[in-house]
Amino acid sequence: MSAGGVPAFLSRGEGETALVLLHGIGGGKSFWAPQLDALLRADARIVAWDMPGYGDSATVAPYTMGALARALGRLLDELAAERVVLVGHSMGGMVALEAMALFPERIAGLVLSATSPAFGKANGAWQQAFLRQRLEPLDQGRSMADIAPALVRGMVAPQADSAAVQRAVEVMSAVPAATYRAALHALVSFDRRALLPSIAVPTLALAGEADSVAPPAVLEKMAEKVPGARYHRVPRAGHLLSLEQPEAFNEAVQRFVRTVL
Repeated sequence: MSAGGVPAFLSRGEGETALVLLHGIGGGKSFWAPQLDALLRADARIVAWDMPGYGDSATVAPYTMGALARALGRLLDELAAERVVLVGHSMGGMVALEAMALFPERIAGLVLSATSPAFGKANGAWQQAFLRQRLEPLDQGRSMADIAPALVRGMVAPQADSAAVQRAVEVMSAVPAATYRAALHALVSFDRRALLPSIAVPTLALAGEADSVAPPAVLEKMAEKVPGARYHRVPRAGHLLSLEQPEAFNEAVQRFVRTVL
């Protein structure tokens, strides 16, 4: 487990800019294997964290978006980078937006991948139905390894590479069930829509063309609300676009990061 409250992380390369990769609810730092070395061409230090409760990182309590963003702040203290660009996938994108709300002065750029600025009200009927659907298999005694294959298949494009699907299943299977539960509860209360017009750093919204979880229209609408933000749709990719189409994903991120350096 990580010590001193600093989440565990992997790091590649050097540079005044740190590109910090934030995984989603079914992820972990190993989710970013196709990016860790490839993104070094962006001339930045590449860092992938284990969100609290994932992999080698200790959990936080209460498990809220604010607590996750503050854990990210402790990681940024550890990195002591001159500039930080956050690359957030799905729930990781929400953590990135929460960090922008809490300490915007520490962030030089945002890549928001397959995410949304809001999930809604924690006690809303749709949100509660979502929680029941996701938690029922665990309540019935099934493990994360049991439920991961169907969940992953429901997120990727129909033509997704089998190796990418298997990687996603392995990563999700390793998520502790207690962490998955806590993250789901944190997710359903997230709403940072009001933040978008005040974001004053370069921002890229990345969507998977075949993403049914965070559809391209959601990412495009979000980008329209962030001053100067760019929007890019990755062809033949679903929700796990960095795994499904890593070359296209990496190229889009590298191109964006060079404008921030």
